[in-house]
Amino acid sequence: MPVAASAIYFLNLRGDVLINRLYRDDVGGNMVDAFRMHIMQTKELGTCPVRQIGGCSFFYMRISNVYIVIVVSSNANVACAFKFVVEAVALFKSYFGGAFDEDAIRNNFVLIYELLDEIMDFGYPQNLSPEILKLYITQEGVRSPFSSKPSDKPVPNATLQVTGAVGWRREGLVYKKNEVFLDIVESVNLLMSSKGSVLRCDVTGKILMKCFLSGMPDLKLGLNDKIGLEKESQLKSRPTKSGKTIELDDVTFHQCVNLTRFNSEKTVSFVPPDGEFELMKYRITEGVNLPFRVLPTIKELGRTRMEVNVKVKSVFGAKMFALGVVIKIPVPKQTAKTSFQVTSGRAKYNASIDCLVWKIRKFPGQTEPTLSAEVELISTMTEKKSWTRPPIQMEFQVPMFTASGLRVRFLKVWEKSGYNTVEWVRYITKAGSYEIRC
Repeated sequence: MPVAASAIYFLNLRGDVLINRLYRDDVGGNMVDAFRMHIMQTKELGTCPVRQIGGCSFFYMRISNVYIVIVVSSNANVACAFKFVVEAVALFKSYFGGAFDEDAIRNNFVLIYELLDEIMDFGYPQNLSPEILKLYITQEGVRSPFSSKPSDKPVPNATLQVTGAVGWRREGLVYKKNEVFLDIVESVNLLMSSKGSVLRCDVTGKILMKCFLSGMPDLKLGLNDKIGLEKESQLKSRPTKSGKTIELDDVTFHQCVNLTRFNSEKTVSFVPPDGEFELMKYRITEGVNLPFRVLPTIKELGRTRMEVNVKVKSVFGAKMFALGVVIKIPVPKQTAKTSFQVTSGRAKYNASIDCLVWKIRKFPGQTEPTLSAEVELISTMTEKKSWTRPPIQMEFQVPMFTASGLRVRFLKVWEKSGYNTVEWVRYITKAGSYEIRC
């Protein structure tokens, strides 16, 4: 369900209304008084961004020294409301030279009223793209004196871009060197038991692109996903080539992707925006390639001593390496003294987080560095509870490796002028929540 906002208010930190716009007549003009009395004056602004007062709901967010409050009188999509606020603030910043605060609103209230009429109609969000709105709302805002961002000039063919299918890209772009940069960035989430069995494992990934292409190019991206390869083999009447295939879950695309063609052919076809954007997001739950295996052994020798032995094995190829590897091994709060022996990297005891922190700047593949530590504890009579042994946590980044096995099979660029392009593809795997119980 869309937002169906009844009103939107811009308030300063004192609760004074800077600007407001009523879109529907199902709420009174004094609704902002209820927000001041029941939320601002009770100091509950930081507890929950959604509050119900009477028969109305208040969605509010603080940006700089301004509160943006959306009032609705019916059931509404909260995520859609906050997404609208975020994109509206980005739109205002593009007009105000990157600033959005109380002074910027006071200096540009006429322009803000005009934008509020365009981006929301009878409480329903409309187009919030700065590139499109600047084509026909050409008024320049009063820019912040601290902003050095140059003002964007309007481009021709405004009617075509507002009503056409390619509203995210303007015509007439020209580059001396036509390049496409594609990054596949994945985060591995793992919870492993002390016996080495995987309790939870998934990969969340996103494909980031940066396009510097002339004209109006049409791109086609091919991945090694199972459904796409099966559909391609059906269209070409040939068996699927051998090789690893993966199943993508929860896929979401940028608005530039042709969904009709994706549903019929399972190919990612799109006319890209200019510059940097996020093409798609996905999740993998089956067949995850874990980059590291952690084998911990912790022995409690009485009440005053512990022995810690941790072996970390890199499972990826010997020619690859991980960067910025950090292993946090928890120890009891009553730790008094520690001594270490590591075969790679450096280790130290961090009392503020009650962990042995082992750092390896460059971690080659197919290696097994180890850490051995002796921990001396302070014996206390008041400590009756046994140590719960929190999980070991890891941080890392592995270039040119994907835990999901996702690979780019091809990236084709077609443009009517037929220029040559240079494509760059990079893979990066990072740790999301990588925990091993000990």
